[in-house]
Amino acid sequence: MKNHPLVLAITGASGVVYGQRLLQVLLKTDTDIHLTISKSGATVLEHEVGVNVDLNNFRVGDLIPGQPDSDRLRYHHYGNFMTPIASGAFKTRGMVVCPCSGSTLSGIATAASKNLVMRAADVHLKEKRPLILVPRETPLSLIQIENLHKACQAGATILPASPGFYHGHQSVEDLIDFVVARILDHLNIEHDLIRRWGG
Repeated sequence: MKNHPLVLAITGASGVVYGQRLLQVLLKTDTDIHLTISKSGATVLEHEVGVNVDLNNFRVGDLIPGQPDSDRLRYHHYGNFMTPIASGAFKTRGMVVCPCSGSTLSGIATAASKNLVMRAADVHLKEKRPLILVPRETPLSLIQIENLHKACQAGATILPASPGFYHGHQSVEDLIDFVVARILDHLNIEHDLIRRWGG
């Protein structure tokens, strides 16, 4: 499984900086990455972190300024269901939806497959591969809680973007790295982003 690629989806929840940072860290590892960004994800990226991503002509340097292109990153348009990650026959080590919007969560919980993000997540659930959902919404409605419950019952890991404060943080970036570190831990990807409890 470790040699298989990882799927990363960025959707239109506040907190896209978590997905941006996760990709930046993953590109420093030997992990192959398949990336997709929802239409609303691109809108929030522009609004929150000031990057303008062309979903029809994606360049990693637009998402992470200064980041060179990488042979280990493959991008898929959110409307393209003919990509490898839309099929269970394509082997992966897992998928992360970071951040995971309420509408994306709803689509995953009901197997709606309205876009590539939802379809790829559905594939990971049906193939019983790791699927990590990173919601940031707060507070949560009962419907959202029920959708999280359904996704968890189906096999997803629910990893809210809730940073801890026990690791000696000095900046907002440290708090972002805390959440990214927890995602990497659940994917068994080594990192040195945070000081561990008791370490």
